[in-house]
Amino acid sequence: MAGVFQVGFAEFDSKLAMISIPAAQSLFRMGPSVTGLEVRVRDIYQASEVAQAIRDRLKFPYFTRTWMELNRNFFSALRVERIVMFVILTMIVLVAAFGIISTLVMLVMQKRKEIAVLKSMGATRGSIMGIFIVQGLVIGAAGTALGLLLGLLIAHNLDPIVAAIEWLFRFKAFPQDVYLLDKLPARVLWPDVVAISITSLLISLLATILPSRQAAAVDPVVAIRYE
Repeated sequence: MAGVFQVGFAEFDSKLAMISIPAAQSLFRMGPSVTGLEVRVRDIYQASEVAQAIRDRLKFPYFTRTWMELNRNFFSALRVERIVMFVILTMIVLVAAFGIISTLVMLVMQKRKEIAVLKSMGATRGSIMGIFIVQGLVIGAAGTALGLLLGLLIAHNLDPIVAAIEWLFRFKAFPQDVYLLDKLPARVLWPDVVAISITSLLISLLATILPSRQAAAVDPVVAIRYE
């Protein structure tokens, strides 16, 4: 029995072949010997501990290599890509934060008369700041929620979206010989989602400080005089 298999990972599809042990022993003229044994573990993330236990039992000259060690470069690239993507997302949120700042600054300029009236009626600096901070947080929370829903929707429907883009523009989005993968895998990691959402809200909060301080500093006498 013979056949061709494809797992979608170029490193395996281009180099990996499977044959029976007797055929391999005959091909490499090894007699009854084998060069190694593969051990399957129930929890793949415990492979390092299992490998260490095997090394302690067998001693030199035997050695072990885990799936993480065999694919070290690939996982290092993924780790770097994950960090870079987080930085890119943070920069996008920062750009959006400047939009919040400009919106609130314009609002403060437009509402100087109303702010002056509130302060003349006894509103404190803290209450004026609180109004604009809450408004900025509402804008940031709405943007974060909308982006979160859109991102989850895209993540859960990534394959048909990529297929539609490839069909529309007549090109291969992820050439296997370039990206090692024939498609873009998607998996929602909720700790990352929570971290990004919290970062977005914190940046939105920080973006409200300058406009709210500007609003709190409005002199009611000057503002009403020129209005």
